[in-house]
Amino acid sequence: MEFTKMHGAGNDFVMIKPEKNEANWPELAQKMCHRHFGIGADGIILALPSSVADVRMRIFNPDGSEAETCGNGLRCLAKYAVLNKLIKPGSTEITIETIPGVRKITLEYRGQELDRIQVGIGVPRFDAKDIPVKIDPTKSCGPITDYPLVVEGNRLALNFVSMGNPHAVCFLDQELKEFNLKEIGPRVENNSIFPQRINFEIVRVKDRRTLEMRVWERGAGETLACGTGACAAAVAARIHNYIDYQVDIILPGGTLNIEWDGDGEVLMSGPAEVVFSGNWPQ
Repeated sequence: MEFTKMHGAGNDFVMIKPEKNEANWPELAQKMCHRHFGIGADGIILALPSSVADVRMRIFNPDGSEAETCGNGLRCLAKYAVLNKLIKPGSTEITIETIPGVRKITLEYRGQELDRIQVGIGVPRFDAKDIPVKIDPTKSCGPITDYPLVVEGNRLALNFVSMGNPHAVCFLDQELKEFNLKEIGPRVENNSIFPQRINFEIVRVKDRRTLEMRVWERGAGETLACGTGACAAAVAARIHNYIDYQVDIILPGGTLNIEWDGDGEVLMSGPAEVVFSGNWPQ
């Protein structure tokens, strides 16, 4: 089976265009994503036919669970579609079907080379049922900000945002490297108030145009970047009036640019790079 390894700001994926749609994808994801016995990745992404878009995306985490969507993965899939001629050559707009809905991708070229990819991630949702999170019903209508949760003796103030997948954003005053994300991340992810688990972002505001972020991703652990997580962080920061319309989010793997007008769709731009291609023995 042919594959291509790609990354978006260090968030890495194994891209596959399967000859058949049915396979044990959860088991394959666990094997291929293993950092020592496989290719190593934060997930596998399938490029599938779609009746409503140019391409359909399915993404499976390293633990075998299926994610609803993935911001960095959308950029990588868009570039993969260009390189593998899954779309009309020279297209400046394509659509990708995800579980939450169809996402529009804008492509900009420098000569013949794809130079910039902007993804429409969708309109954020805030009600508890949309995250989902189980809290006091009288406080379940969003935005739900600074919700207190004590984990390992740490009192966290969580801001809940759904970008088609669930996020809990926590703003910190301390240096992010000092936060014990390895220990606290999985306890937030699997807390009983999150029936479908949660992606957990810790964020530090540098100025009104710059945020720093680390992320613990549901089903993957700490990753170098998370596109939907960066969008959720920007949305939560704008709700708190920490930032302006456009913000750069600095992650361990690179920088993502997020735009949100406070009402409509969130737009994200960032890198998408090919690492290598190969064949996986079936």
